[in-house]
Amino acid sequence: MLSKEKLARINELANQAKTEGLNQEEKEEQKKLREEYLAAFRGGMRHHIEGMKVIDKEGTDVTPEKLKKIQKEKKLHGRHEK
Repeated sequence: MLSKEKLARINELANQAKTEGLNQEEKEEQKKLREEYLAAFRGGMRHHIEGMKVIDKEGTDVTPEKLKKIQKEKKLHGRHEK
C-alpha cells in the first residue's frame, strides 16, 4: 500500500487541480502517483482474491479451477499437497 505521505499528496494535487489548476510538472507527478496507487490497489485485490476459497451451502468446495490452479502454484489452502 502507498504511504500516508503519498496518499496525502494525491489528495492535495486533486484539490489543487479543482481550485487553481496544476502546472505540467504537477500533472506528471499526479499521473505517476495515481499509477502507483492503482498498481498497489490491484496487487492487494489480486492477493485477496487469490486467497479466497469458495464453499457452497452444503460445505462443498466450489472454488473455480482457474483459482485452484493459482492457489496450488502458490501453495495456498493446502492445495499443493493434493
